[in-house]
Amino acid sequence: MRHLPTAARYLLGLIFFVFGLNFFLHFIPMPTNTPAPAAAFGGAMAATGYLYLLLKITEVTSGILLLANRFVPLALTLLAPIIVNIFCFHLFLEGPTTLLLPIVILALELYLAYSYRAVYLPMLQPKVSPATSGEHARPKSSAHATA
Repeated sequence: MRHLPTAARYLLGLIFFVFGLNFFLHFIPMPTNTPAPAAAFGGAMAATGYLYLLLKITEVTSGILLLANRFVPLALTLLAPIIVNIFCFHLFLEGPTTLLLPIVILALELYLAYSYRAVYLPMLQPKVSPATSGEHARPKSSAHATA
């Protein structure tokens, strides 16, 4: 069980590294029977001229960070909205028969976020004070909090 977070991190990193890299190198063929709403969504993203590039650079970079075990909480944070979009894309535009990989990806993300929960807890404080030079931001105590 102690190696499960490492295995999950490697698997999620590999998924995003490979699928992100595929955008640049085209080694995995694209499906030919894409439903019209999914094709329209992909076309709109491509038409922006930058969105796919930004998305795939973020995926490859985050995948590398996960594989290298560097800045893992940051990589998970960057991937969270991408994973939500992947899941929703397959649920609403592609159809539920294509949900297996998005469910696996979402489960890996949630498991890893839970595994690194201590890092995220300070970020989830309702009120914090900004850091001054040389110190970290700190939660406001209830005695000093103002409404």
